[in-house]
Amino acid sequence: MGVKTFRPLTHSLRWTILPDFSELVPRHKRPERSLREPVKKTGGRNSQGRMTARRQGGGHKRFYRLIDFKRDKIGVSGKVTSIEYDPNRTARIALVEYPDKEKRYILAPVGLSVGQEVASGPGSEIQPGNALPLKEIPLGTAIHNVALHRNGGGQIVRSAGSSAILMAKEGDTAQVKLPSGEVRLIHSDCYATIGQVGCIDHENLSIGKAGRHRWMGRRPASRAVAKNPVDHPMGGGEGKSSGGRHPTSRSGVLAKGFKTRRKKKQTSRYIMVGRPR
Repeated sequence: MGVKTFRPLTHSLRWTILPDFSELVPRHKRPERSLREPVKKTGGRNSQGRMTARRQGGGHKRFYRLIDFKRDKIGVSGKVTSIEYDPNRTARIALVEYPDKEKRYILAPVGLSVGQEVASGPGSEIQPGNALPLKEIPLGTAIHNVALHRNGGGQIVRSAGSSAILMAKEGDTAQVKLPSGEVRLIHSDCYATIGQVGCIDHENLSIGKAGRHRWMGRRPASRAVAKNPVDHPMGGGEGKSSGGRHPTSRSGVLAKGFKTRRKKKQTSRYIMVGRPR
């Protein structure tokens, strides 16, 4: 993935950095009709019409692409026919066509190109895009789309430029170092995909202007200290006053450094090394 900058003809263009979409092949391909679904907009409201998520609304119409996170086409090689844009995620997706004419979308890792063969299952080659059980992946290999349960789909390490490292194997478990620095125990029968998720330059992008956020369905956010006391714990006061308290959320949860994970959560026993603070 490459990025492009602009001549500062306007104030917003001075800071705008956008993707150039040079990795998309073919360039203007429409999504596979059988693998897309409409996305219903909620505007942040639940089934009763009450607003439960603020700062949502508007935005361009989207179609959701059905991604094969499970990679359960075992022992069958497919051919990558296109690399496409997905408006619902930061990574690019690849359309894979199998010999039986079935088509599936997968996350496009670094190094995956059109015409390449990808496979899943025990005995597959160690190359980007192939999915294998953790017990068959060499130590030190970069992986993504990692499943947390046997016979389940990939749940973690799916965003642009992210990858985990297989650190060790012992018995029926494997130690995987996640992008956050956390080392987690995962059953060795769980599947993971080889390689690093593509779109590495995504972290270098700059939206440039508020209007582009509105195209994405993100409405403006007011500062907490600028609100009234009835709307936020940090509202009110004379001048720029925060009420003599540490920053909090609207519900009063500390916003800086406060751990919100439950101390008695069952899956905590699978965490070997916690993420650094």
